[in-house]
Amino acid sequence: MRVETGVRRSRYRYALERQGVLATVLISPAVLFIGALVGVPLVLAVYLSFTDATAGSLSGNWVGLANFRSALHDQVFRDALWHTFLFTAISQAVVIVVAGLLAHALVRSFRGRWLIRFVILLPWAAPIALTAIGFLWFYDPQASIFTWFLEHLHITSPQNRPNWLGTPHAAMSSIITVQAWRTIPFATVIFLAGVSSIPQEVDDAAAMDGATGLRKFWHVSLPLQLPIALVAVLFGIVFTATDMVVPYILTNGGPFNSTQVLTTWAFQTGINAGNIGEGAAIALFMLPFLAAVVVGMLVFARRAEVT
Repeated sequence: MRVETGVRRSRYRYALERQGVLATVLISPAVLFIGALVGVPLVLAVYLSFTDATAGSLSGNWVGLANFRSALHDQVFRDALWHTFLFTAISQAVVIVVAGLLAHALVRSFRGRWLIRFVILLPWAAPIALTAIGFLWFYDPQASIFTWFLEHLHITSPQNRPNWLGTPHAAMSSIITVQAWRTIPFATVIFLAGVSSIPQEVDDAAAMDGATGLRKFWHVSLPLQLPIALVAVLFGIVFTATDMVVPYILTNGGPFNSTQVLTTWAFQTGINAGNIGEGAAIALFMLPFLAAVVVGMLVFARRAEVT
């Protein structure tokens, strides 16, 4: 009996020493936790989107695609879809450019570099709700620090002060600026890791071949950084397209729904208005698009890494 027990233990120990089995055992708790944390709410949201569930209940009558058809016929929803695209695309374009420049500047050794890195990381470490409330003061029609600078530069006057959050185009520009400011530190860290991972021998070989400046960046640095840069873009798109904190706190979708994005409109429809089924349908409209973006960028990053 003891011999058989010892043989079984040896088999289990041998099985756990296999790389594939050990990796599965170690990663299983994390997969189960993420599945319970993300998968269960997602399945519930998909179910609710096909029902007429209202506030106070997580069940309702089956209505099929009625919530999706109702959303598509709503002009506010169509505008919110377009605003979400603008909000995501423009802010991430700004993030990529600024983060790339900061990473290439911070990779060099100079006095006070640690302090500048610390200051750049502060927006990512600070609670976004707190910083968004701070920007409400920055954008205040009477006490805006931006308006103060413009007045001292004689670009505007006290009689013609811009209302940053009170006009459609200015409000959209304002929330895009705050979102970009919030995401730049995260992208900078990723870009900095990519730049730092380039071996010094590559730079030396490029210098010997006469590749300097923009030519070196285009033919040497960019191809090596591309997989890591795509990760930064991927996270930035997902974080921005699914975020509601900045638009909700700064404008709450206003003025006149000019900054309404899918997340804020889904919240107002499902939570404030109590129509949980339609709110879930609005929230799920971005899921196929984001899934396609994630798969496409991961495949592209994989090919870039292999080549």
